[in-house]
This record gives sequence, structure tokens and C-alpha cells, in this order.
Amino acid sequence: MFENYKVFETDFAGRPLKIETGKIAQLANGACFVRYGDTVVNVAVTASAKPRDGIDFFPLSVDFEEKLYAVGKIPGSFLKREGRPSDKAILTSRVIDRPIRPLFPKDMRNDVSVVCTVMSVDPDCSPEIAAMVGTSAALSISDIPWKGPISGVSVGYVDGEYVINPTAEQREKSQMAVTVASTDKLIAMIEAGANEVSDEVMYNGIMAGHEANQKIIEFIKGMQAEIGKAKFEYPSNEPDPEMLAAVMEFATEDVKLALDTDDKTVRDERLKPIYEKVHEHFDPIYPECEAKIDECMYKTQKNVVRRWLLDEQKRVDGRAMDQMRPLAAEVGLLPRVHGSGMFTRGQTQVITAATLGPVSDQQLLDGIDGEEFKRYMHQYNFPSYSVGETRPSRGPGRREIGHGALAERALLPVIPPVEEFPYAYRLVSEVVSSNGSTSQASICGSTLALMDAGVPIKAPVAGISCGLITEGERWMTMVDIQGLEDFFGDMDFKVAGTHEGITAIQMDLKIDGLTPEIVKEALEKTHKARDYILDEIILKCIPAPRAELSKYAPKMLSITIPVDKIREVIGSGGKVIQKICAECDVKVDVEEDGSVFISGTDIDNCNRALTIVKTIVEDPEVGAIYKGRVTRLMDFGAFVEIAPGKEGLVHISRLDVKRTEKVTDVVNVDDEVLVKVLEIDDKGRLNLSRRDALIEVEGLTPENEISDAPRRPRRDDRRGSNGFRPNNNRSRN
Repeated sequence: MFENYKVFETDFAGRPLKIETGKIAQLANGACFVRYGDTVVNVAVTASAKPRDGIDFFPLSVDFEEKLYAVGKIPGSFLKREGRPSDKAILTSRVIDRPIRPLFPKDMRNDVSVVCTVMSVDPDCSPEIAAMVGTSAALSISDIPWKGPISGVSVGYVDGEYVINPTAEQREKSQMAVTVASTDKLIAMIEAGANEVSDEVMYNGIMAGHEANQKIIEFIKGMQAEIGKAKFEYPSNEPDPEMLAAVMEFATEDVKLALDTDDKTVRDERLKPIYEKVHEHFDPIYPECEAKIDECMYKTQKNVVRRWLLDEQKRVDGRAMDQMRPLAAEVGLLPRVHGSGMFTRGQTQVITAATLGPVSDQQLLDGIDGEEFKRYMHQYNFPSYSVGETRPSRGPGRREIGHGALAERALLPVIPPVEEFPYAYRLVSEVVSSNGSTSQASICGSTLALMDAGVPIKAPVAGISCGLITEGERWMTMVDIQGLEDFFGDMDFKVAGTHEGITAIQMDLKIDGLTPEIVKEALEKTHKARDYILDEIILKCIPAPRAELSKYAPKMLSITIPVDKIREVIGSGGKVIQKICAECDVKVDVEEDGSVFISGTDIDNCNRALTIVKTIVEDPEVGAIYKGRVTRLMDFGAFVEIAPGKEGLVHISRLDVKRTEKVTDVVNVDDEVLVKVLEIDDKGRLNLSRRDALIEVEGLTPENEISDAPRRPRRDDRRGSNGFRPNNNRSRN
């Protein structure tokens, strides 16, 4: 039945990789059923038969679809089916998109769709890597024009050794998580998170990944040679060479004058009349070619910028190649938020607000990678006004989610562990002005906001980007690229880190790939630049995290209790924990491992709740002072509950520093009082003293002396409310 069915097998980092073709999704232009260990990903690539009209870009879409049945889960939504893609799925789609996009013909306008459906997950065999390899194989054997293949691997660093495609256990121990995609000659994509590793460790890890990719590239080339289809023809969208030459000759000098400024607004205003002038001149000569004339103008601007950089070593705004734009930092802009920071780099400006919350505010995740929650959340917003445009807000797109994740990855290594600082974090970076490198400005702004909030981060983090211009064998890099250099350049190499090392990398390319020399130079230049930002801008603005949290931030305390005591703290039906929350005006969260987190706006209330929890799980100590609540009154004293289920007697002689005639002269039911534990008798009963607590805590002087602690009254000494002893000798008839 499946006469074209083929199976191709190889070893991939010590685990079997099997790619099946000709059996599943046969109507797609190309399809691969990828088995990596027990991970299974179905990859299908399709292309439209005709180009899309009226567009000036290549319409490629990549979707990484997580199916929860792949890990034996039922979706948690009301509909019980997968909905919008998770952030992790979107980030994986971007990681696959970035290395394959530059290898498509730039003049093609046919829609191309890549769909990677994760159908089974082996935690030791990454579905993201399987999807990337499957995409490369499917495109290579399809009839879609593409200059692949590529391969991708993940690289870990465990105990001083590089590990290709680390297992789940190895990922837990790894000091970095780097995804490297390669062609047969060049490095096509880098996505990295790391725990402050050095430039050398990172570079060598990238090279280890690049080397490991070569085996899979040869494997896919073998598939392509055996079953690959001939690539289809498509109508080119490139303008006529004669038209391009004419437009460039007509407009180049005007374009040079227009672009020669560091002000994006001025530059845009200067270009408008040039476009009008060009169309007025060329529209009659080339009728119905307005889009291609605009393409010629784009190429004219690109040629001017690249000639300046390569031939004259001149940047649009007059900076040197290793010089950054003017920088500024500010904290405390927003008085009511828990922490805020603004970072400005030229005309790029980002404000980040930090919000602290109880650990229970962490984000719950419903994905396929085993990650169940996220304590540190970073979000990035890019409104249209930041680039001087008018466009309705439709929520975050893939770019916004990607930039937020990059900042999150960059700062996560310096966030204190929950045991030291038991908070959940939400940072929101608002781009208020954009002229390139907003993602890196959001990293710097977020460092400022965290320090302003009083978060004891391990070290401040700064981010910077490095650009690239290539022409044949010639190439040159520059730091802190602005929008025009990013738009007309070949690379945006973003690196974030501390003085000690790198915490995150993201590399976007418009060319086939980078040589090792370019990667090394980019790492060196960005390291020097981020050190300058840290020393001269961030640390001069705020030298260290604030010693105290904002008065508007919740106060947080934590304790770890024995697991077998959790039931006592929660109580039947949650009665005990609800009572603690109500009485102390706090929020109490108890984790399965015995971690207890207490949050509230008043630190005294938090401390009281903590004392109550301690009192529940530990026996009260003689000599310790507690805040309790009066539960019952007797003629001889008052009963005070210092914790749920822990109640003791304060004898009337111990109620006050002066002589007390009636209990109600001092306390009433539900009053909160300080008491000191005087004695725990052999039956576990507590004898308490308000008098001793007042003397010790408030320094009051007693008006009467008590020689010995009064004994606890016997049952037959206790009188009823009418003053008579109860008759315990009931008559029997």
C-alpha cells in the first residue's frame, strides 16, 4: 500500500534517530515522521501553487504544535482541548524559523507552511530538536526551493564537559542550555541561556554543537539524494535590473542626505518627498510597477548604508564601530509599583515595572516539557506609538513573546532562590520609544527595576547587540545597532550577562550563517560593551539593591515544616489555615514538601502568623512569649489560645502588673493579648502569664509581688457563673 515508504536511521548523540517518509501526510509537499528515542514528531511542509499578490516579503509560517496526549495529559481548560499555543511552543517555532528562513529565495512570494506536531515525548530526547531536524529533512526532500539542509542540537555543560542533546537529568545539572543550528559550513542560529559562563566556555560550546550538526546534515543529504524531488519554479519578485539601476542613479544622492542623521523621525520625514519624487518620475516609465519601484528604493537605501559601513567605516549617526549611543538610567519612576526602572539608549527607551507577590502567584503551566510552574515571569510590550505609527493593539505577538522570554532567560540566573527570597516576580517591559535593540534595553531596565524593588539579585545584568555587514569574503561587526543598521544589516547578535559571564544569547540572521571568527568577535565586543553599561550606567544609577522593600510590596516570610505536620497546619476542611489568614490578615500557602509561605502588607502580622504556624508544629517553649486570643473567662482567670489547638490558662493573679479583682476588668473574650509560657505540666497543659509578658516586652513595673506561680485549679475548685461549685455527686434513682 505504501510503495514509497522509506525509513532512514542513524545514531544521534547516543540515541536512535529514525525518519520515516512516504507513509504519513502524503499530500504535503514534504513530510517526515521523526522518531528520536520515544519522542515522535510529525513534520509536514507545504507551499502554495501561486505567489501571494501585493506583498513585499516571503510569507513563511512555522508552527510547533504541542499535543498533551504526547505526555499522557488531558488539557486543563473548560473545553478539554488544546487552545492557543503556549509561550514555549511559540519560542520553539521561532527557534526553527530563524535558521531556515534565510535559506529560502528572497524573491519568492509563495506561502510556505511548516507544521511540527509533537505526538509522543521522551524527556531524554528533546522534541524541539527532533522537530528542527524533521523540518530540515522535510524541506530537503520536498519540491520547495530551499538551500538546506541544516541541523540543530542542544548543548549542555555538565561537570566541565560539553554534552550534546543532554538528558533530562543532565539538563538539571547543566550550567548552560544552548541550541545551535548549522549549515554544512556556517553557524545558522544560536539560542542560549547560561549560568554566567565565560565567553570561552560559551564559544567552545557553540563550536561543539556546530561540529555535532555535521553528521546529521550529511545524513539528510543522503535522504535528499535518494528521494528528494526537483524544486519547483516560481515567478521572481526581483525588480528589473535596468529599473533598479535607473532608480539608484536617480535617488542615491538624495537618499544619502536623508539618511545622514541619528534622528529616526527626521530621517523618515526626509525620505517621504524622495519617494514621491521617484514615483512621479518612474511611474509613467514603468506603469503598474509601484511595488517594484518601492523595492528599488529599499535596495537603494540598503546599498547606501552598507557602502558607508564597509567602504567608509561610517555609521549613520556618526559613531565609531565600537561606540554606543548616549545611555541613561533612572529608577523609582512609578511611586506605587514595587520597583521601576527606565533605560534609554539613543532613541530607544524602555520602562520596566517589577511586581512582587506570594509564591502562589507563580504561573501554572500546562505543557509537554514537565515544567509545571514559573516563579519568574517577564513580559514585553511593543505599542505602535513607540515607532511613531498608529495601529490598534491586538495583544502580544510572537516577537513580543520572544523578546520577553529572552529577558527572562537573561535575568533568571541572578534571581535569588525561593528559600532566600520567597517571592514570585512579574516584570513588564514597556517599550515607549524604539530605534533598535529594545530587547536589550528591556534587560537593562529590568535589572534597574529589580534593584529598585529591593530584590537581592546575585549581580546586575546588561544586554547589548552586535551587528554585521558582509560582502563576499569581507565582513565587519559593530556594537549597539540602531534600527536602520538592523534593517539593512545581516545580523542581530544579542548577548546579555553580568561581569562574570553570559546569561543569554539570541542570534538573528539574514544570511546563511556565521563563521567561527565572526562569532568570537561578536562575543568579545559585546562583553566589553556590557561591562561599560554595568559600571558606568547601571551601578552609577543604583549601586546595590535597596535594603528595604517598597511599602506597597507584600512582606513575605517562609518556614519549612515536617511533612507529617501539614495536616495540622491546614486543619480539617482548611479551618486552621483559614483562621490564621483571617486573624492575621495574611495569605498562607503550604507546599507539598512542607514549605510554608506567609505574605501580607504588615510584617508584624506576618511574624504573628509565622509564630502561630511554629506553635502548631512545635511544642511551646517555657519562657517564650506569644500573642494569643482570649477564648473563655472564668472567675479565676482567662483561657488564651496561642495557636489553633494550643490553649492555656492565665490565672487572675497573672493578668496584670497590678492587683486584679475581676477578670473582666482586664480582658474580655476575643481580646488579643501577649502571654508568656510559665509552665507546661505533666499533662501538657499550659500555664500562661500576661503580667510577665508585659514586664518583659513593655518594661512595665509590677505593683504587687507574686512569690510562686499559682497552681491550676482542680475541677472541684472551679465555680460556675453563679458563684457555686458544681455538684458532681449526682443522685441515682
